[in-house]
Amino acid sequence: MIEFDLNGERVRVDIEPETPLLWVIRDEIGLTGTKFGCGIGQCGACTVHLDGKPVRGCLTPVSAAEGRKLTTIEGLGPDADHPLQRAWFELSVPQCGYCQSGQLMSAAALLSQNPSPTDAEIDVAMSGNICRCGTYDRIRAAIHQAAKEMNDGKGGLG
Repeated sequence: MIEFDLNGERVRVDIEPETPLLWVIRDEIGLTGTKFGCGIGQCGACTVHLDGKPVRGCLTPVSAAEGRKLTTIEGLGPDADHPLQRAWFELSVPQCGYCQSGQLMSAAALLSQNPSPTDAEIDVAMSGNICRCGTYDRIRAAIHQAAKEMNDGKGGLG
């Protein structure tokens, strides 16, 4: 039995310890916001936070979550009220939308460490997340907009 905090709630799963977090989140728990992309940790679609740090759900075994705090896109802003989510919608960032949960989770991790990133810092932090639709300029603009909102005291990291 593996026990951890998932989006603020304690969960227990009876599963093999080497099972990837992605499959536990999606198949065992039923939260489908975290996406399967490449399965080798290269695209970033499966990005979640483990104790506030971004990890690839497809590569991280569920045993790594034992006793820790796991946050998925569903826990970032349960009502889509996180400043990043608002900026994403206002700037029409998604096209197909498939990569967006991973993009948002990587962006949230960036802003928790660097509340006022430059374009270059955003590009480095987001370089592990692939957007096949190519909305990188809008992603960068949304991160800046969310950072400004958060720094002006209108929102926080959920």
